[in-house]
Amino acid sequence: MSSAAGSESVQQRLNDLEAHLEQENPILLNAVQSFRTLDRVAYDMGLLRPNQSFASQVPWWPLISLLGTFSAGKSTFLNDYLGQNIQRTGNQAVDDRFTVIVYSPETRSQALPGVSLDSDPRFPFYQMSREITRVAGGEGKRIDAYLQLKTCRSDRLRGKILIDSPGFDADAQRTAILRITNHMMDLSDLVLVLFDARHPEPGAMRDTLQHLVLGTMSRSDSSKFLFILNQLDTAAKEDNPEDVVAAWLRALGEVGMTTGRFYTIFSKSSPTIEDPVKRERFENKRDADLNDIYQRMDQVETERAYRIVASLRKTASEFNEETIPLLQTAVRRWRRRTLVLDVLILGSLLMIFLFWSVTAGHWDGLTYRPEWLQHIEDLGISWGLQGLELMIVAGLLVFHLMVRRVSALSVLPWLRKQAKKAPHLPGDVVGAFEYNSGTWRTVFTGTPRGWNNWSEGRVAKVLHDCESYIQSLNERFTNPRGVRETSLPTG
Repeated sequence: MSSAAGSESVQQRLNDLEAHLEQENPILLNAVQSFRTLDRVAYDMGLLRPNQSFASQVPWWPLISLLGTFSAGKSTFLNDYLGQNIQRTGNQAVDDRFTVIVYSPETRSQALPGVSLDSDPRFPFYQMSREITRVAGGEGKRIDAYLQLKTCRSDRLRGKILIDSPGFDADAQRTAILRITNHMMDLSDLVLVLFDARHPEPGAMRDTLQHLVLGTMSRSDSSKFLFILNQLDTAAKEDNPEDVVAAWLRALGEVGMTTGRFYTIFSKSSPTIEDPVKRERFENKRDADLNDIYQRMDQVETERAYRIVASLRKTASEFNEETIPLLQTAVRRWRRRTLVLDVLILGSLLMIFLFWSVTAGHWDGLTYRPEWLQHIEDLGISWGLQGLELMIVAGLLVFHLMVRRVSALSVLPWLRKQAKKAPHLPGDVVGAFEYNSGTWRTVFTGTPRGWNNWSEGRVAKVLHDCESYIQSLNERFTNPRGVRETSLPTG
């Protein structure tokens, strides 16, 4: 795809997104326009290519992810929620891929290969093959082995996307699975973490607990994680349900989970607990917990709105506080090294020339008058002198360009190392540096091209607008004054 065609494609996708949000959520429509503002600044600085947009890196649909071990009942939970047998169920690893489930008006469910997700920026796994290749060399070519897309006609899916993960304790392809899992957790508005109550020895899966629990409790968005002990009815056939729950609570406490909601559920279609007293108690608890979980899932659109504004603010903040300073540092290093090398090398050449010319007797006082120059003047060849001057100037220019390039190459390894340490940075810092150290970029300013008072003000306005968007969302979803709102006229 050419740069122009790519740019038109990105802008068309943003136009389509704005048309959709204009009716659904005007606040998010403003957020798209703020992303466009950041894009323009990044385009001018070479931090984004014309076929890229910061807005394309954010999933605009509400996302719900399911994590858990093999046989934790994730597929059964999903089938019960959707009212359809969309996912295969069983005690073994029946599905070893991440499955993205979206709404379709077609009555027949369709299963599409992973490339359908990897190549479509509307979905959360866009260009995931590149990330897989980065952490597990060569595996990105096998994207269909990691991802699949399924369609389902269920009203509960309207306006949201569900993601079912393979068993977390998989040994095969573990590095890539962990990378996709972390990516999925970062993007999701709600994460359901399911454990299998039929295995009351959680110590045997300490590594899984460490990642699924300890790794989430310190996150700023830890409230979006719901921990669910599933299939309690089956476990109750062999163990006391209270003992099973207590064992899991102790295990979760050992890895850091001392607060937060812990749910206990089982499928309504599963065999029931034989003891009628226990059955009634646990069914009531299950129904209450399922009601809470389903409410969180149905209200995920609200979470989505805050998540997108938070992503916009994070992108603008990191752009302003990390990307720009890193690029400025690289440009200044390049500028300093170029000037120092110019002075050192040209100074050395000048000293060598002076030593040679003085030794050869080319100077008459302070006037440089070698014999060969006198011969040219005697012959009246003025153009020869001019040509010599031009050759000297051209030689100095070529020399300076070589020094610039060498200086840029000397900065690149350091810059690549810094960029690798912070893969979350908005924009391509390395590409922007190469753009800023190009042939016709002046070396006498240490400011990256495109970064000025206007662009700095644009980024500051985006950050200010984020606060306004949050306030608007608060006013939309809350009413702290307790004042009864009057209905607005319609039509």
